[in-house]
Amino acid sequence: MKKTINVAAAVIYVNGMFLLSKRLDHQHQGGKWEFPGGKIEDGESTEQALVRELKEELNIDVTEQSHFMSLSFEYPEKHVNLHFQLVTDFSGKEQGVEGQKVEWFTKNNLIKLTFPDANVPVVNKIKQLT
Repeated sequence: MKKTINVAAAVIYVNGMFLLSKRLDHQHQGGKWEFPGGKIEDGESTEQALVRELKEELNIDVTEQSHFMSLSFEYPEKHVNLHFQLVTDFSGKEQGVEGQKVEWFTKNNLIKLTFPDANVPVVNKIKQLT
């Protein structure tokens, strides 16, 4: 039976720009841009997990978040339930704590990037935003 992983991820959108991180080459789907986040631990809500993950990965403190979309994705080796939150405000200066590249993009530049397959529906929803 495949392992199921629950993930909280952030669509960080501030001042008309999106903040993304790039997966390290040795990671699953390495070298692709992604919406930052990570596994939801036992007993955590999506919101709590996202606050913790973004502090660990980007050294930021989320102050405003709301539901963006949820989806499930089947990889050959695992099943992933992805819960995307729209983050519209945070405190602190973003940085790639784990050595990953972190960069701001306009919507027009974001839609040209390469993402993990599971992120494609999120990119498609962003394309539809005005």
